Amino acid sequence: MYKGTNTYHINSCETIEVFYNLRCDLDKLECAMQINKIVQNVTTENQNCYRILQLYLNTLYTISETDTDLELVLSIFKLRLASLLGFTPMINGCVNCKEKDEEKLTYFSIKNNGLKCESCGKQDKSAIHISKGALKAIKYTIMAPPKKLYSFKVRDEALKEFKLVAKVFFKEHVENI
Repeated sequence: MYKGTNTYHINSCETIEVFYNLRCDLDKLECAMQINKIVQNVTTENQNCYRILQLYLNTLYTISETDTDLELVLSIFKLRLASLLGFTPMINGCVNCKEKDEEKLTYFSIKNNGLKCESCGKQDKSAIHISKGALKAIKYTIMAPPKKLYSFKVRDEALKEFKLVAKVFFKEHVENI
């Protein structure tokens, strides 16, 4: 690839992965298209996006080659992408009183961008009550190594909470930029 006067030109290329299974399942294809649209909306040409590209490719691989719940994959992708874009929520303690005990961190505040303890969370109308499972899923999504990002399971109730947090958090912080 080389830069011409106004555009880039490609001499040759070789396909490494074609994600063939995306073509065989309409649900997987739709999910991949949503992720592609999001990546196009948050990146620009000539921008160093290595970590976003890595997340994008790992996500496409997960969609194509596994039977992981597609809504879970999309939720993980959105929360991790928001973190990569600089909207990492505070997950080490309450954003108000700095409480560190995980047993007491039972709310996720969209407005204050992070976890809240029981007493602070009840006072915040934007806070979403979360279980221990959802809390662990949020922390893992933000902290996990890129290649292991999609290697966890979430139980049904915690899954609903995690999906809600990811959806609302992404909409509030990323879709509005």
